[in-house]
Amino acid sequence: MKLIIQIPCYNEENTLSYVVQDLPKQIAGIDIIETLIIDDGSTDRTVDVARELGIDHVVKFPNNKGLAYGFMAGIDACLRLGADIIVNTDGDNQYYGGDIPCLVQPIIEKTAEIVIGDRDTDNIAHFSSLKKRLQKTGSTIVRKASGSNVTDTTSGFRAYSRDAAMKLNVLSEYTYTLETIIDAGNKKLGIANVKIKTNKKLRESRLFKSMWGYIKRSAGTIIRTYISRRSLKVFLTVGTIVLIVGLIPAIRFLYFFFQGDSGHIQSLILSSILIVTAVMIYVFGFLADMVTANRKVIDEILYRIKKLEYDAARNKNPRESDE
Repeated sequence: MKLIIQIPCYNEENTLSYVVQDLPKQIAGIDIIETLIIDDGSTDRTVDVARELGIDHVVKFPNNKGLAYGFMAGIDACLRLGADIIVNTDGDNQYYGGDIPCLVQPIIEKTAEIVIGDRDTDNIAHFSSLKKRLQKTGSTIVRKASGSNVTDTTSGFRAYSRDAAMKLNVLSEYTYTLETIIDAGNKKLGIANVKIKTNKKLRESRLFKSMWGYIKRSAGTIIRTYISRRSLKVFLTVGTIVLIVGLIPAIRFLYFFFQGDSGHIQSLILSSILIVTAVMIYVFGFLADMVTANRKVIDEILYRIKKLEYDAARNKNPRESDE
């Protein structure tokens, strides 16, 4: 069984050595352990440092493409290199590499297809109280949206089985963490949590410039991903709310009408508009459900194509991939 540890990097020449020194050299049940970095257009010596540290594979971009793109490029490279298990960690040394054996164990034992490291964010010293509350609230929302039991939804310390990795499709250009959980939950993939340790903070996060900017973009990702998977439920719910609101002025109009007061025609007009709007939302819901069904078919086709392609490339092990 082959494990590849992928490390997305952007100007990590000062932290990469700390990441690599904690990575396990042997794990029970794993025959081969290799490392791969995704250099996301670094302008420093990240690639040179990686080679000096003995990193096995390098995926290099000429310019910065973003975390989500880099993550998926790493997954693609790992699958082509024949990985049976893929672990994703960060180049800023946030996660303790010594926890990787615990992270991959449920996959080795075939009790899970995806394992997510739980940082126990309530006890991370450099997290502000506001950030801790937001993390907890966000994780609760993602659990509801995905139907999963993931406790730390923004954790990037994750392990994927080969089959689960082939089923990943990330549309977001911002981050993969939330979208992949909602998508995996709706695809009924087995997800497990494992308690992990975190290292001392070495630098500020480059993923977001402000907390509120991150919240806005994350909320957009959650809403879009959920609607794309549960479109009929969303549209029927919204349509029903509009319909109920539209019936209130209609009842008011009928009440006064039977009392002999026909001067409330504005209530009838408002009711008509809302009821017609509700019907249109229902129609959009059924159309969106057809799109959702079509996406499921496309996902299955993509999975079968990936399986054929990656299995064919399994015996090919290029040292370096440049994009």
